[in-house]
Amino acid sequence: MLWLATSYFLPPIPTSIPPLKNHPMNIIIRKGTEADYPAIIELIHQFALFQKTPEKVTNTAEQMKADNNLFQCFVAVDANNKIVGYAAWFFAYFSWTGKALYLDDLYVVESARGQAIGTRLLQTVIDYAGATKCVRVRWQVSNWNKPAIAFYRKMGALIDDVEMNCHFELH
Repeated sequence: MLWLATSYFLPPIPTSIPPLKNHPMNIIIRKGTEADYPAIIELIHQFALFQKTPEKVTNTAEQMKADNNLFQCFVAVDANNKIVGYAAWFFAYFSWTGKALYLDDLYVVESARGQAIGTRLLQTVIDYAGATKCVRVRWQVSNWNKPAIAFYRKMGALIDDVEMNCHFELH
């Protein structure tokens, strides 16, 4: 169990989700570990290229290690023990709704797409959010990424096309 300063216990993060039976690839979904950070950073760079914004990635495996109390993710690992996808997330609190899980990234390498890996990663995130008493899972999707929008809608997501993201760069 994780102990948080807010005086409540969180259920343990699942260490491994078994592969689907009769599935073409033997993929295991598990919690990402510090040893996975270099591979995850590589996937983050691939995702940024896909998003056409590679210059925006400034994070490193070393920074992730320094922030390991904040960085959480699930990874999809193939039969060769290679990480082929990840879902990075963190807990958030929204004043209008309460405790939520924010899905920061969901990415599957191109060669592994079409095998329900993204579905399994997203379902793992949803299940964990429910187990930790979150009222919602929230994330953003680029308005040009029609396949992702269709995927999220197929999964039952509500997509708000009104809100815009804002941020300040602090360094």
